Amino acid sequence: MNEPTPANAGPNDPSQAPAAGLRALPRNVWVVTLTSFLTDVSSEMIASLLPLYLSNVLGARTAAIGLIEGVAETTASVLKVFSGWLSDRLGKRKALAVAGYALSTVAKPFLLLATSPAWVFAVRFTDRFGKGIRTAPRDALVADSTPASQRGLAFGIHRAGDTAGAVVGLLVALATVWASSTGLRLTRPVFQTLVLFCTVPAVLAVVALMALARETPPASSASARPAPRLTLTPFDARFRRFLMVMLLFTLGNSSDAFLVLRAQNLGLSVAGIVGMMLCFNLVYTAVSGPAGALSDKVGRRRLIVAGWLVYALIYLGFARASTTAHAWVLMTLYGLYYGLTEGVAKAYVADLVPPSDRGTAYGVFNAAVGLAALPASLIAGLLWQGLGSWAGLGPAAPFYFGALMAVMAAALLVMIVPRAGAAH
Repeated sequence: MNEPTPANAGPNDPSQAPAAGLRALPRNVWVVTLTSFLTDVSSEMIASLLPLYLSNVLGARTAAIGLIEGVAETTASVLKVFSGWLSDRLGKRKALAVAGYALSTVAKPFLLLATSPAWVFAVRFTDRFGKGIRTAPRDALVADSTPASQRGLAFGIHRAGDTAGAVVGLLVALATVWASSTGLRLTRPVFQTLVLFCTVPAVLAVVALMALARETPPASSASARPAPRLTLTPFDARFRRFLMVMLLFTLGNSSDAFLVLRAQNLGLSVAGIVGMMLCFNLVYTAVSGPAGALSDKVGRRRLIVAGWLVYALIYLGFARASTTAHAWVLMTLYGLYYGLTEGVAKAYVADLVPPSDRGTAYGVFNAAVGLAALPASLIAGLLWQGLGSWAGLGPAAPFYFGALMAVMAAALLVMIVPRAGAAH
């Protein structure tokens, strides 16, 4: 079956340009990649250890951790609809992206004052609020700057840079924990030291985007566009179906905090968990660019399905894992799932909508995923502590559930969503 013509195709559209290599990628792709690299250096110094800080230092239960992660992600994701729409209406992507990165940067130092789960929730909420402002305009800026023949590569390189930053951030976290005199345990002073360190690359990320990115307005004006609503009606059937399938998948895709807690449950130390996350991000970085480029040739849907099936196998593995070695290997392979799907899904969205609607489409896409994040994390927390124990499954329960949702979503994606991408 031939793939449908991309929604942005036109006589003067960059989608008709011939494919080229890395050197031909537009300036904005590299600037956004640098910004994401620095932001993830900052974020990953503390993100992977935050569930352990909540659980081991502040005494939060897994259900509370799921609530914190779910509410923060969901509320921020709803904001992505409005920031994406506003970037379409104003024809300005860069300013909103800078504002979002700046808000997250301001929020992080307040973790120094976090002495209760409520404090952590307030900081996480503000940080995710900033992410809600920046994500849709940033993704639309990349899509607007790149011809369709290189769109998968562009988003793949962006994800690779983002994840390379996570590798550096995790190395800093590992070195900090290792150098402490706490016997490789996570304590409040160690965590606060990491919070101080993480502010430097966060500030540099904002400066880089502000100074180096160039505004690329949408192809047509959207000044008369009505205020956004959480509805899929304005979009065509392909985009609506893709969002519905993503919603189903995300219901089983709880916060990765539960993977960290599962590794600890199997006996992995704090340093071991940081090393495990380092391996995960190395694989993620290595796969993202080639996977994005491959999607330009063979189509996006094929790689997304493959990634979801890998996800299902890995979650089944976490459900059955019994040693720290199992957790380490599975988390390393988890990077393959991310590399195959994250950048490719963003490129797939751009294939399905016209340029003038990209900001709104990315907002709706991220909101759909974010709205499902709250029930997903709540379900995982309840399955872990409640229903899982009642059924004799314990911590394995949320991982069986996630694997089932992934298989169902992969099947539906093949059955009801047509292929789209550069392969014709």
